[in-house]
Amino acid sequence: MLSALVFSCLVVAVADGDTLTARCPAPQGTLRVRLADVDAPEKAQAFGPASRRHLAALCLRRHAEIRPLPGSAGRDRYGRAIAHVSCGGRDAGTAQLRAGLAWVMEGYAADLNLPALQWQARHDRAGLWAESRPVPPWVWRRQHRRR
Repeated sequence: MLSALVFSCLVVAVADGDTLTARCPAPQGTLRVRLADVDAPEKAQAFGPASRRHLAALCLRRHAEIRPLPGSAGRDRYGRAIAHVSCGGRDAGTAQLRAGLAWVMEGYAADLNLPALQWQARHDRAGLWAESRPVPPWVWRRQHRRR
């Protein structure tokens, strides 16, 4: 379910394939935003830099519509706003999935069309799906935390 709030903001930075910073009018000010429903490879992970570049090409220095998730679901443990983001009329999370540069966050994604987009990217061997056994970011993080 989408929040009724929609902020029109300027994307000023892209940290990785699912995190950006946007400058919004008062009272919001600067927001660190985590894309809802998707998880992109980490920066040091295979396809991490490609995922970041793809999101930057779509959103950086462009106006974006940011629709935060309502209530407690609207913030992650790092304090980032979790939101649906559209840049140039394109949903950023969906664009990352179609390019094969993010995974659907199973158990969190409300849009039931997202697994089909991921399946299509996998079928087309797009992005990270070109690898025979791509490692999901949540597995990669767990493996690298132990070291």
